[in-house]
Order: sequence, then C-alpha cells, then structure tokens
Amino acid sequence: MKTFQTLSELLPLIGQEVVVSDWITITQEQVNLFAQATGDHQWIHVDVERAKAGPFGAPIAHGFLTLSLLPRFFESSLHIEQTRMGVNYGLNKVRFIAPVPVGSRLRARMKLLACDPIDNQGMQMTWEVTTEREGASKPVCIAESIARHYP
Repeated sequence: MKTFQTLSELLPLIGQEVVVSDWITITQEQVNLFAQATGDHQWIHVDVERAKAGPFGAPIAHGFLTLSLLPRFFESSLHIEQTRMGVNYGLNKVRFIAPVPVGSRLRARMKLLACDPIDNQGMQMTWEVTTEREGASKPVCIAESIARHYP
C-alpha cells in the first residue's frame, strides 16, 4: 500500500508506474456469481466440465469480471489521506489481451497518465491499468481508468 497525504503529491509521478496491487485469486464461485449478476452464462465461464474440453482447457473469467476488479486493485494499493471521496469517472480504452483461467492469480500495475484539476479543488486522474496473470507472458487486460478525487 502506497499512501499519499495530498492529491498534489501525485503530480510529479505523471508518466510513471506508481503502484502495484496485491494478488487476487479468481475462483469459480466469483465467476458464477458474476454470471448470475450479469446474465452472462456462457458455458466457457460456468460449465466446468464443458470448459475443460474447450479452447482454454478450463473455465475462464468473464472479461468484464476482470475489468470489474479495478476498484479492488486500487483499494489494495493506493490511499490518499486528505481526500473525502473518490469516484469512478469512466474508461477511455479497454482491451482483453488474454484469457483468465479460473484459479489464476491477478494483480495490476498502475501508471499515472494525467492529473487534471477539476471543480471543488478536485483532481481527475487517468491511469493505465495493466492487469497481469501470475506466470503469463502477456497481460490479461489493459485499461485506461479515470477517477475523480476530492479533498
């Protein structure tokens, strides 16, 4: 966990990798609950036996499940003391580069791309979030995430 006192402490870090999250293990239960919440019950995610015979040899997490872990990655790696709230403002780009087999461990590397002042003395931050799977040669997801924080 990297802690900053103020939003302005992040300004000199633009263009740099600022934090790396903790590892998260993807379980079949998470995949099933995500399928239930979203209505996406494609067999490659939820039918374990059929997925074993599929193209990846096991069930895989939904791409959007992987993407939905971004807040958890940030929560485990970055804290700004003098802020009263932060909100997700959206995404610029998202790519699902490789599958995430159930049982995989994921973590994210966060590179700060921009910090722009906004109303109420807030800061809009654009992050390049590269989610990697332990032992894999390429990332599973790369996304530009935009967050707004207010002191």
